[in-house]
Amino acid sequence: MTAQVDYLVVVFTATSGASGELLGSDEKELVQLVWQLVDVKNKKLGKVSELLIKTDLSDLTEEKEEEDVVEESVEEENGSRADFAYTATSLESALNMFHLQLTNEVNSAGAGTSVCLCTDGQLHIRQVIHPEAASKNILVPECFYSFFDLRKEFKKHFPTSDLKALDVPTMAESLSITVDVPAMWDSSATMDLSAKLPAEVAVQQVQIMASIVLALLSEPFCHTFSSQERVSEKFETGTCKMEKVGDNTVIRARGLPWQSSDQDIARFFRGLNIAKGGAALCLNAQGRRNGEALVRFVSEEHRDLALQRHKHHMGNRYIEVYKATGEDFLKIAGGTSNEVAIFLSREDQIIVRMRGLPFTATHEQVLAFFSPGEGLKETCPVSGGKDGILFVRYPDGRPTGDAFVLFACEEHAQCALRKHKEILGRRYIELFKSTAAEVQQVLNRYSSAPLIPIAPAPLVSVLPTVSLLPPPGGIRDCLRLRGLPYTASIEDILTFLGEFTHDIRPHGVHMVLNQQGRPSGDCFIQMTSAERALQASQRLHKHVMSSQRGSNSRYVEVFPCSTEEMGLVLMGSSLSHTLTHTHARTRSGTGLSPPPCKSRRLSPPSYSFAPAPPVLPTEAAAALYPPMGQVLLTPRPLPPGHAYYPASAQLYMNYTAYYPSPPGSPTTVGFFPSPSSLTSLSSPGGLVRMPGLTYNSNGVKELINAVQGYQNPAESVSLLSSSLIGQSSGGDASLMSLPAVMTKPAGQYLDLTLL
Repeated sequence: MTAQVDYLVVVFTATSGASGELLGSDEKELVQLVWQLVDVKNKKLGKVSELLIKTDLSDLTEEKEEEDVVEESVEEENGSRADFAYTATSLESALNMFHLQLTNEVNSAGAGTSVCLCTDGQLHIRQVIHPEAASKNILVPECFYSFFDLRKEFKKHFPTSDLKALDVPTMAESLSITVDVPAMWDSSATMDLSAKLPAEVAVQQVQIMASIVLALLSEPFCHTFSSQERVSEKFETGTCKMEKVGDNTVIRARGLPWQSSDQDIARFFRGLNIAKGGAALCLNAQGRRNGEALVRFVSEEHRDLALQRHKHHMGNRYIEVYKATGEDFLKIAGGTSNEVAIFLSREDQIIVRMRGLPFTATHEQVLAFFSPGEGLKETCPVSGGKDGILFVRYPDGRPTGDAFVLFACEEHAQCALRKHKEILGRRYIELFKSTAAEVQQVLNRYSSAPLIPIAPAPLVSVLPTVSLLPPPGGIRDCLRLRGLPYTASIEDILTFLGEFTHDIRPHGVHMVLNQQGRPSGDCFIQMTSAERALQASQRLHKHVMSSQRGSNSRYVEVFPCSTEEMGLVLMGSSLSHTLTHTHARTRSGTGLSPPPCKSRRLSPPSYSFAPAPPVLPTEAAAALYPPMGQVLLTPRPLPPGHAYYPASAQLYMNYTAYYPSPPGSPTTVGFFPSPSSLTSLSSPGGLVRMPGLTYNSNGVKELINAVQGYQNPAESVSLLSSSLIGQSSGGDASLMSLPAVMTKPAGQYLDLTLL
């Protein structure tokens, strides 16, 4: 509460854009400023003055530019009802002219010296003058930092009035004021508030507002204007106390430049009062600014005004403004450390963040880093010496490489920031202007428990798992090549292996295809011994392989593996990343992560599965199908061995014929022996299913061409019809009879399923 002032200055502003409740929401420039002096003691009115801001006058000659006042008379021809009219060429000259004319008028009246502005609501001062002046770096005269809100003063005598619904015509009607002016502009009756306000309306508004002030000063109200609205001149930095923060006072600003500070945020919201330490910059998971900030205002009214600055500009970037909660703000700006509180207890200090410090950095090294070098006159002394340096550490005391440093003034801080990326020890140091909220946030992240509790582990992790891996300790006499060029051929692989080509087993090169039938970039090679496999992996790992069929070349990773691991990967399973090998360890453990291959699986005779029941009862199958149908519908049993899968699993294993390698193969033919269970078949050969045939296939002729080189008679090839294998099969499968011992020419590939 303050004593009543001597003079009130009724002020009204207009921009080139929206008016009414949307005044200032579109960042349009101020174009009109109208005021009238009211003598509070004598209850007299002064002259009405109008100031027009015409930026197009800046293109005139220099002599006319120096004359800010173009006209000082009544402009009857322009329809203006003001007693004095002035014209300025810029906002800065307009504000200075307003202050000069007001001072002269008060001095000439001689009834006192204390003056305060009076406006209709908060928008004229907080949303028009201060934001535009801040964006143009203009110093605002002292008189614009305090004012009376006529609506709030009126509400003291009419408490039932809705503050947001009040306007000048409503207040005049409640006070029974008759206005001897033409029909004035009524904001409540105007639907389009985004339209520009007519020039003569501002003068009419000021005249009625002055009459309302006189009515409040007179009996029976005898009102005293003593509760002034204040505009913060400077943003106060400091520590946010761990108190309850209302959800109706916090906003989230998004899209900030990464180098912006809390002072830049305060400048963007100039005219609105931000709470002490109420600007908190948000950091991402890497501790870097993510372009967002949480801002806490002193009241809900100021928060609502801040929301009207949605998509206003900070430099060349527009800033999005949204509502936020007090809990969000406390998570970012809330302090938990006494050390931080002591560090931030010094008032009017500029904070600089250091990032990338050596872990062995000391206070003395940091002080020496900011000391002036030889021949340099610039000084940036750290405020408080060692007490002005705060190292960020993990809970166990290990340094994180970050530190915060205090400087006494902006000049010293700017001098320190010019040392950005200079060397301390053997590392360059990044320097950024920081805030108290950022200090709290960084310390909370490194030194405190997580703000969001870690979710409990899923239930699946505690369930017993069944090992699908071969027993450890197998002989690693195979190689896996990963990252092959997609155009690589067998010859390219043999050329890459060089002298180790002679150590390849017969038909020991197995290339893996993806689901589209194209090379996946993986290949397995069976070697004669584990020693030669280890030597090859050590010598050829990450060497470059070139392809004869293409210009591309890639480095190839070479890992030793066992036959069991090779078979498991080719079957589409995965290997544990915790297995070790004698070769250099990589991030993928053994390097045997499963390739994205199709169902082309190797089935060694050591796998066993529990006998599964037939799909159809034997009697029904005999009645519906010939004996061959029973073979199709009944899974074949395999001999006992090491169980890599649960006993309940029912799997059909696919045989895969791999690319052989003729240059490294002897004249004898090597193959994987067929399971002994096949000998129970009456035929000396085996039944093989070929999935994936096209519907437009020419039939037996194409099948004979596909298996050319195998020892099979033409009459043993037959096609399955949809009636035999179900309506959904169609031309998707065929059957043929092949010998148990399969021979295969070089360079061909066949996907066969042994039935």
